[in-house]
Amino acid sequence: MNTLLDWITAFPLFGLLLTLLTFYCGQRLYIASGRNAWLQPVVASMVLVILVLVLADIPYERYYRSAEMLHLLLGPATVALAVPLFLHARRIRALLLPILLTLITGSVLTVGIAVGVLWLMGGSESSLLTITTKSITTPIAMVVSEKLGGIAPLAAVIVMVTGALGAVVGIPIMEKLGFRDKAVQGVTLGLTAHAIGTTRALEEDEECGAFAAFAMGTTGVLTALLLPIIVSLWR
Repeated sequence: MNTLLDWITAFPLFGLLLTLLTFYCGQRLYIASGRNAWLQPVVASMVLVILVLVLADIPYERYYRSAEMLHLLLGPATVALAVPLFLHARRIRALLLPILLTLITGSVLTVGIAVGVLWLMGGSESSLLTITTKSITTPIAMVVSEKLGGIAPLAAVIVMVTGALGAVVGIPIMEKLGFRDKAVQGVTLGLTAHAIGTTRALEEDEECGAFAAFAMGTTGVLTALLLPIIVSLWR
């Protein structure tokens, strides 16, 4: 059995195939559940991959190397979100000022609260620097975190967990609070849950997805430009 498992995991595309298979299973489960918010395909896939790696005692490095092709596609996939942006550019331009004010205020608050809580819990400097990238998409977060002196792999995990939680509970919470406007929901998901939240927004509505894509992209650019300056002043 161990020999067979070693042979399977030694296959160069093992990680890629495992990721695609678990995502397919997550998608089928999501559809069968009537699109239950708690069974988001990305979240389900992430949990299934972790379970397989833990139960089969497969080193993460082996999985990462064999799934590297998917990591290379993160950037192009993010850029492709420009399509819904273009389709709803007119309404986004009409609301540009309030959106920008929301993104700046929201970014400062989300990062400030996370850093404050971690600091009170005695977090190290590297972990504090890492968590500052919690609300931007994975490719940007890993690069920015590494440049700041943070831990790039930890940044990726924090981003994924943040995105997964936002995608699962974001819209239900907003619905409960009475925020049903698709633009508001999209900006909120893009700001707080980045790529995974934007995927959830696109499932909800095309307009919602467009606003989420704009919020995610703008937050990522602003963070990448301003965060190194803020950290250098803090030091």
